[in-house]
Amino acid sequence: MTIREASAEWQGTLKEGSGRLRLGSGVFEGAYSFPSRFENGPGTNPEELIGAAHAGCFSMALTFALGQEGHVARNIRTIARVHLGATAAGPTITRIDLETEAEVADLAQDEFERLAQSAKAGCLVSRA
Repeated sequence: MTIREASAEWQGTLKEGSGRLRLGSGVFEGAYSFPSRFENGPGTNPEELIGAAHAGCFSMALTFALGQEGHVARNIRTIARVHLGATAAGPTITRIDLETEAEVADLAQDEFERLAQSAKAGCLVSRA
């Protein structure tokens, strides 16, 4: 299988320091910090990137599931909401909610939901 790479650099203390996140493909590089991760400060954070990865993977898996049934979506838009919570082990991702809207001709809602469940099972990030 393919190996994907990303990197992170950090300088300074946890609360006053900052870092850079980079994708191996070179298409994204962004700053992150304690405030961007835990206080809604400017910059990105690892959880936001996990959300983007999950939304992207699910949208592609849904495209595949639709195609297997002869459907082509004009557009698929997925929003991932990554929930952070406190546990005895410390902060953790407690769940990721996906909200998807798609434009697909001649597809009943119940059939779309069945294919969305299939896409969830087929999404690599959902299984990570």
